[in-house]
Amino acid sequence: MKKHQIRIVGGHYRRTPISVPEGDHLRPTPDRVRETLFNWLAHFWDGTFAGRQVLDLFAGSGALGFEAASRGVALAQLVEQAPAALAGLRAVQARLKAPAIRIHAGDALAYLRAQPAPAFDLVLLDPPFGSDWLTRVAPLLGKALRPGGLVYLESGAAIDAPEAWRPLRAGRAGQVHYALMQFAATQENRNNDWFKTDPHSSSLSESA
Repeated sequence: MKKHQIRIVGGHYRRTPISVPEGDHLRPTPDRVRETLFNWLAHFWDGTFAGRQVLDLFAGSGALGFEAASRGVALAQLVEQAPAALAGLRAVQARLKAPAIRIHAGDALAYLRAQPAPAFDLVLLDPPFGSDWLTRVAPLLGKALRPGGLVYLESGAAIDAPEAWRPLRAGRAGQVHYALMQFAATQENRNNDWFKTDPHSSSLSESA
């Protein structure tokens, strides 16, 4: 299978290549979008990534999770179940030798259900486009994400922010819509309206 490469765009492991097998199931977050996201996070976290725990729930190529590790988070937990993607994640993990990186081979929903207590400051959600993964994952996020924590979303359609969440930043790059929101403790009891995508709705305004 042919592969192409992307690179970590910032931090300790900047320019480290990540090989991505060709296929519809892997769609790495573009460099510019990753750079924007981590600039946003640096703003909201006062430039401090140390001590933060990050969950990359549909890791794929690992672009988002490895980027978090490169910026110095305490834990970058990557969850993936596709064998080819897992092999790629483990190859990069072995190259980086970063103690913050953990890889879990398994289903995203099962991983969330198994969480004993909320422990993550940020959940990265970049599931396959055109699926219902987001609506299935949303009711379980309270098991992993601390109240006041952040959620990063990517979607192939405009993102309509749920009322009980605080939209922080949003943007669009080509067909990719992306947004950063703040988790609300009360949201655990308001699962049905957590996430909606509507190609005719207005996306959140972009702000850097």
